[in-house]
Amino acid sequence: MAKTKKRKFSEEAGASSSLGFDTTKPSALFVPNGPRQSTFSVALAGSIIANAKSHDQKTYLAGTIARALAVFCVDEVVIFDDGLVPIQAEPDQNDYTAFSHPCHFLHHLLSYLETPPWLRRALFGMHPNLRTAGTLPSLDMPHHLRATEWCPYREGVVVDGERGEKRVGSLIDLGLSEKRFLPDIEIPSKQRVTLRILSENESVEPVNPADPKEKEGYYWGYSVRRCPNLSSVFTECPFDGGYDLSIGTSERGAPLAENLSAVPTQSSHSILVLGGVAGLEAAARSDKELASKGIRDDNVSELFDHWINILPGQGSRTIRTEEALWLALMGLKAQVMRP
Repeated sequence: MAKTKKRKFSEEAGASSSLGFDTTKPSALFVPNGPRQSTFSVALAGSIIANAKSHDQKTYLAGTIARALAVFCVDEVVIFDDGLVPIQAEPDQNDYTAFSHPCHFLHHLLSYLETPPWLRRALFGMHPNLRTAGTLPSLDMPHHLRATEWCPYREGVVVDGERGEKRVGSLIDLGLSEKRFLPDIEIPSKQRVTLRILSENESVEPVNPADPKEKEGYYWGYSVRRCPNLSSVFTECPFDGGYDLSIGTSERGAPLAENLSAVPTQSSHSILVLGGVAGLEAAARSDKELASKGIRDDNVSELFDHWINILPGQGSRTIRTEEALWLALMGLKAQVMRP
């Protein structure tokens, strides 16, 4: 049998492109635009994990959601229980939860993927939920820095010092060739910390995890929050004053394209809420707190400032939640989301 010729790709070939630059490496690096106090959150039903049949499908679904959160610079993701999966006792730390506790599984995977790679072994260890997480595409967010990349901030994890060492302070692994010592501050081992690197002598100082975003404008990943029902998405909001812009999604909502101009461009804390297979109506139906306030499945739209249909006239009978997430974020990006 005659041998088939194989095409040869090389960095040199990419570098000598007629375009005048190397197209073999990503160049769309995040550039901060100054301090940012506003936030954009996404809430979605954890029951979507139960709809996936195998462990690999559940893992891939979590990875698809994480990619959307990263690409669109989402600051917070909230996973709520919509009542479609029977309630079970809260799992232990080492339990496998892909089939028994979908909200916990999704929370675990999204937290793992947001974490910079050099911190994952120390913070998560070996866990059955994460057994195939390594096959997922990287999120490659601004705080997922390479060892050779410079940024005034870095994420680190506190590690144990050398045996017998008597220095007072904390040893931090920042994913660099050498660990950094934080004098006079004792932090428990395996604690994640955000540090500012002082360029003049490469010493470090601990800062608030929100500082990279609020002081410099970096997108610094997303936080993950779990809620027992839809109402607690709002009642347990971590931001002062709560969310000042809420957007619910439903095929019975108003078309997004026709109502986009009605969505305000200036808001401090915005949230986009997506339901599971049965929609937000099912989440409202099982929420006793909402029922006590007169919110039911037939008027759940009253819970939100805007009630939108992401894609009217869809060719498929259903739009999956992970697909709806991408579509909604693309539609809202220019209007209410600011990097």
